[in-house]
Amino acid sequence: QVQLVESAGGLVQVGGSLRLSCAASGPYSMAWFRQAPGKEREFVAAIRRADGHTYYAGDVKGRFTISRDNAKNTAYLQMNNLAPEDTAVYYCAATSRNWNLSSMSQRQRYDYWGQGTQVAVSS
Repeated sequence: QVQLVESAGGLVQVGGSLRLSCAASGPYSMAWFRQAPGKEREFVAAIRRADGHTYYAGDVKGRFTISRDNAKNTAYLQMNNLAPEDTAVYYCAATSRNWNLSSMSQRQRYDYWGQGTQVAVSS
């Protein structure tokens, strides 16, 4: 049984920073998605285990950084310069496949999902 354990989110002010972590029970390529109220779950960032290459959604590129610690099977999402539109439940996802980078933005590429953690940005 694959487990993904996400760190707690939080409430931050506009322009603030927050780091999320996701600990997996094994070695996987990992990603973060988010879902705001009334909206579809959307891709945020992904990191491929085989080579550490990363891929970002356009609206977070330059503000968010995904990284990993392979020894701990843990992925991180450093979020800087947060804006109200970043408010959402953030989900960690994992796959054992090394997909083409651009396809890692697709939800169906992932077999395992975390429970979600709330991030709220106040103005």
